[in-house]
Amino acid sequence: MRLTTKGRFAVTAMLDLAMHNGQGPVTLAGISRRQGISLSYLEQLFGKLRRHALVDSVRGPGGGYTLARETDAMSVADIIIAVDEPLDATQCGGKENCLDEQRCMTHDLWSKLNEKMYEYLHSVKLSELVAKQQARLEERRQTVLQDKRKELAVSA
Repeated sequence: MRLTTKGRFAVTAMLDLAMHNGQGPVTLAGISRRQGISLSYLEQLFGKLRRHALVDSVRGPGGGYTLARETDAMSVADIIIAVDEPLDATQCGGKENCLDEQRCMTHDLWSKLNEKMYEYLHSVKLSELVAKQQARLEERRQTVLQDKRKELAVSA
């Protein structure tokens, strides 16, 4: 069980879009450049995100994508589910035919893990990821400013 590239990239791209929310439509080329995700892959992901009403597309010059709902109304699970990313720790996909068409001894363990993963991912809102990222960026900015002040003080 692991989250694949599809799910990771979808969450990363949505976080990038959310970070630029309010600045007009965001192009996939911009997300691609900033996040190092191929443009063709983003096009596939955003087609699915649009069909699940997580993003809206704006056509024409100055077009791109915007969020279709507020960041606090969108969970990480919403994003992962939209791009058809299965998070399943069972070997049977929940069908209980794990071992010779029978339920394996550890089926309940893995099923419970699935529940906990989805519970957690549903609890994490895109707005929380944006706030954490903004705090990190501000922290980096403050560090750079402090370093520049130190350099100026040494050279003065």
